[in-house]
Amino acid sequence: MHNKPIIVQKYGGACLETPEKLRAVASSLAELQGRGHRVVVIVSAMGKTTDELIRMAYQVSPHPNRRELDMLLTTGERISMSLMSMALSDLGVPAISFTGSQAGVMTDESHSSARIVDVRPVRVREELDRGRIVVLAGFQGVNPITKEITTLGRGGSDTTAVAMAAALKAEFCEIIKEVDGVCSADPRIVANALPLRRLDLASLSEMCFWGAKVLHFRSVELAQSQNVPLVLRQWGGAEHATRVVKEVAGMESGKVLAVNSMARIEHIEIDSTDLNEGFEKFAQHLKQNGLSWPQLLASAFTAGKARIMLTSDPESLDALLRTLEKSRELRKQRETLSSVSLTCFGGVSSDLPARAVEILRRHGIVADKYVFSPQSVSLFVPVESREAAVKALHALI
Repeated sequence: MHNKPIIVQKYGGACLETPEKLRAVASSLAELQGRGHRVVVIVSAMGKTTDELIRMAYQVSPHPNRRELDMLLTTGERISMSLMSMALSDLGVPAISFTGSQAGVMTDESHSSARIVDVRPVRVREELDRGRIVVLAGFQGVNPITKEITTLGRGGSDTTAVAMAAALKAEFCEIIKEVDGVCSADPRIVANALPLRRLDLASLSEMCFWGAKVLHFRSVELAQSQNVPLVLRQWGGAEHATRVVKEVAGMESGKVLAVNSMARIEHIEIDSTDLNEGFEKFAQHLKQNGLSWPQLLASAFTAGKARIMLTSDPESLDALLRTLEKSRELRKQRETLSSVSLTCFGGVSSDLPARAVEILRRHGIVADKYVFSPQSVSLFVPVESREAAVKALHALI
């Protein structure tokens, strides 16, 4: 029993939307186990459950308490995991479901965007050795000191899957979604986006940081540091998969792989004597209002004001902006922007920024900021030009 390879699979919410879909996934898991694997499956909440729970919370309270919000949101995955376990038992496959805390997912104490600090999958191993399929709730953990339930933020089930695969030394970790693996752009914006069948971790990490919806960038960082082989696959189609490897052989350096974008980037201005004080005041403001840290993109200091450029999911940004209305020293500065990023394999070729600017100019789009990193060129454009900019820059691929 012990020498059978462990496979970790994670299913997105769209694959589990209805009881029928759930049963279809269960029979595919049963088949996988029948082929001689030990199987751990991480489930997201069914369909749009998480969005509905968040909406309900904000209807009850304009500032839902972070602890109670985590309590509410973790129920989404509990519904999926128990139904999945029932469906498997129905097929004659022994299965057991665990919450994040039962599975040994230990996190820091920050609610709503906790980081995994350790995974101790004692019960998971025991049950695998008994021949059971183990079904885990994604997106959640427990703080070992306070014993509080925490959630890992949007896309957190991916992080659970990668962390669990690393702790169990799984053969590989498969992330299964309704859409094709990783594409050169969001297929909802660019109809002729190309599938990327092999991708290196560094490029994927960069793409996810700059807005690719395929995976949470934190889970890619984790796969990188823990050396977890990743496969992103479309449900039902083995040929529609992206293999993520350490290095891709034979790809030319400087080749543009993908265009990604963030829909909404906000700027916050803070009265302060220098950047350090500005950051302290911002950190203080987040803490006092029970808000989690957004993803910071840039910051600067001019003329008595610190400015921070940031993004997050829409609910968190709305909550942050609402708290600024009551603040004397912090305010929203200027209009909301979007980002459009080109990610290259192996490093940005020298004329790419100039080519990108030229293409946008031809389409009448003026970017008002550029950020360069070893593998990406990111341009910040007006929100209404975002989709046009993504389509235009896709021509570079």
